[in-house]
Amino acid sequence: QVQLVESGGGLVQPGGSLGLSCAASTSVFSLWIMGWYRQRPGNQRELVASIADGGRATYADFVKGRFTISRDNAKERVDLQMNNLKPEDTAVYYCNVRHAMISVTYWGQGTQVTVSS
Repeated sequence: QVQLVESGGGLVQPGGSLGLSCAASTSVFSLWIMGWYRQRPGNQRELVASIADGGRATYADFVKGRFTISRDNAKERVDLQMNNLKPEDTAVYYCNVRHAMISVTYWGQGTQVTVSS
């Protein structure tokens, strides 16, 4: 079992920045894809960004140019740097780890990000 612990959420003003981190309880190898999702009230959980072992990243259109995802397998961690935040970015952000070859997915408990003036 992989346990994920997120940190870094909080309150930020529009245009501000925030960094999220997710630490895994076990080693993360090349077959694991790590990412971040978010869920706004009344909406489905949606992909924000994901990253494979080689550094290839995928971003949702609504965060391109503003967010950067990174991973450190040695530290078993995936980070999300969020810049130029907008009120519509307000959501619970969840760390996600999934296996690239088999149907195994793990979720963190979520961390609240609120963008408001």
